[in-house]
Amino acid sequence: MSSTSLAVAAVIPTLNEAATIAGVIASLPRDIVREIIVADSASRDGTPGIATAAGARVISLTERGYGRACAAGAVAAGADCGIILFLDGDGADRADLAGMLIAPIQAGTYDFVIGSRVRGNRDPGSMSWHQVLAGRLAGWIMSLLYGVRYTDMCAFRAIRRDALERLTMRETTYGWNIEMQMLAARAGLRILELPVPYRCRAGGRSKVAGSLSGSLRAGWRIVLTVARVAAAAR
Repeated sequence: MSSTSLAVAAVIPTLNEAATIAGVIASLPRDIVREIIVADSASRDGTPGIATAAGARVISLTERGYGRACAAGAVAAGADCGIILFLDGDGADRADLAGMLIAPIQAGTYDFVIGSRVRGNRDPGSMSWHQVLAGRLAGWIMSLLYGVRYTDMCAFRAIRRDALERLTMRETTYGWNIEMQMLAARAGLRILELPVPYRCRAGGRSKVAGSLSGSLRAGWRIVLTVARVAAAAR
């Protein structure tokens, strides 16, 4: 199957995103995205029902975990969907710009395209200083390990499905994004990082940046993931 004929499935992991999920779904360009899958981790605010009404297919998970939700959504995509687009459900990612990430893959020139909030135009307050620093530090480490330069660990990304399956991802929590980036670099995928605009979340509270404990938990998982993947390569 040629890259230009690959259909696109958008995967949106959610946990209590009732205030924003309908807007995110509505913003995705349906002439580009064939299927929208919301992988919900037992939300208690009605997120699944709102997502279904907005036109998404909802996959309900009994166990929480950002990476677990992303993986479940990718597996659930239709067999004809050869490109998987990932984005968050809080409205901060510019879902309407999905074509920017998908086009280089459909053109056959790249396997993995990731957005960089750091290089793009960010709304004031949309990213904390430590998020920016963490992305640059992680990028520096991956440059040393694999010679691939990243500046961010943005959730807004697209990847060929067959390439994703070859990566054999195993992270179930917030280390999912950086694990994908490390394994993609190690596997020699054709990688493109593009500047993307980034907004403050449209509603609700961030599970990571919304509290010190959330930031610390996510940061620790990212550190553990980097250590595990780097050690496995050796």
